[in-house]
Amino acid sequence: MRQHDARRWVLIAGVLGSSMAFIDATAVNVILPVLQNDLRATVAEVQWVIEAYQLFLAALILLGGALGDRFGRRRVFAAGVFIFAVASAACGFAPSAVFLIGARAVQGIGGALLTPGSLALITGAYEDTERGAAIGSWSAFSALTSAAGPVLGGWLAQHLSWRAIFFLNAPIAAAVLAICLLRVKDSRPAQKPGLDPGGALLATLGLGGITYGLIESPQRGFADAAVAGSLVAGAIASLAFIVVESRARAPMLPLDIFRSRAFAGANLLTLFLYGALGGFFFFLPFDLIQLRGYSPTQAGAALLPFAALLFAGSRSAGALAVRIGARKPLTLGPALAAAGLVVMALSPSGGSYWTSTLPGLLLLGIGMTTTIAPLTTTVMSSCPQARAGLASGVNNAVARGASLLAIAVIGAAAIASFSARFEEGLAKLPLAPQVRSELLAQRSRLAALEIPRSVSAHLRKSIESTVASSFRDSFRLALLLAASLALASALVGLLTIRVKGRR
Repeated sequence: MRQHDARRWVLIAGVLGSSMAFIDATAVNVILPVLQNDLRATVAEVQWVIEAYQLFLAALILLGGALGDRFGRRRVFAAGVFIFAVASAACGFAPSAVFLIGARAVQGIGGALLTPGSLALITGAYEDTERGAAIGSWSAFSALTSAAGPVLGGWLAQHLSWRAIFFLNAPIAAAVLAICLLRVKDSRPAQKPGLDPGGALLATLGLGGITYGLIESPQRGFADAAVAGSLVAGAIASLAFIVVESRARAPMLPLDIFRSRAFAGANLLTLFLYGALGGFFFFLPFDLIQLRGYSPTQAGAALLPFAALLFAGSRSAGALAVRIGARKPLTLGPALAAAGLVVMALSPSGGSYWTSTLPGLLLLGIGMTTTIAPLTTTVMSSCPQARAGLASGVNNAVARGASLLAIAVIGAAAIASFSARFEEGLAKLPLAPQVRSELLAQRSRLAALEIPRSVSAHLRKSIESTVASSFRDSFRLALLLAASLALASALVGLLTIRVKGRR
């Protein structure tokens, strides 16, 4: 087989393999309200559908890259694709929310193996002069699949079933595995890296403990033994992770990489900005579907302007950052994203998509388009070339971890706000004690709670109005919290980034 053909097959395998992860990452958020109704899940359980995947992906992605370098990139990449596909099938057959959460956790493990492996295979197959174009092709297809995810997920959920989005991975995985077996040669660096299973375990326990405590706190309270214990255990594991990484012979996360001010600042900016983005995209489908009555397909299509801006403008934003330096776009971009979130939070309730959602969404899209390419460039240029893979992996893990923690924190605040507002509203209605208790017991389902059939038509409308107003208040709070994170990222860009442009 000619070298050109061999490299083309490597690129196809990398694009198809990573597309499974990118489609799931954007499609699952849109189907959450449908999934919640079908499985009668609480908001905490729906949060874990996202968080279980993000937890293992964020904690293990650096270990996944090291495993590929040690045992062969094709082998580990193919193992990740297989695990991801099997877990996806389990998600599709899930009989309950708890089962689905477990399957999503396994999906995260598969994603941690295949995501770094796809780029590593492409990097190893192409020479320096052609590598940029190959990675550009990978990035373009990644953007397309990410943009298609919400529309595809919404359409499948509306016309077939939310389960179909998970079954879709089976034929893609079969094609990738066939290509890997028949057309892709294995590769690995000359020097095998060490492994750090202890660091990976502590990272998982730290993120998992903190996330569990935050998600369960609205229902149980911070004084609950399980909540307090998990938060303390998560904090201890996180501190232990830092200690272990500072002393390990082959650390998963070499802490000296953060001595670069630009690298540390870029990752802190990533933490705040992707936290804002994760919290926003988790709650938006609930507002569109459960409160405004959008179909799943319409909710997915509502996000297309955001994706189109990213796809169309990222290249120009990257070129501009080269000319003027990264500091200005890394300050202006997050500030525009924060402004977009504030605009959506302050828009009148009951307005149309064109007046209440689209203006803020466009601002958010322009802000992220302005930010992403300069941020990636800053991360990759602030470390020696020999550590480029590590720098990329760290930044990817930070972005995933940011979304994980932000959904937990913002979700806890939003649920607490809804509960307080809903209880206050019910107190003003002439409800029987049993009906009031039944409604309050469903507070954790937010706008998906079910009103008892025994309630009269007049009271039903009053309860529905209370639910809607309570959810709007909690959604506004979530958007404002996300906006504060985006604004913090703009401040970080202003204070820490010193990358100069060239004329």
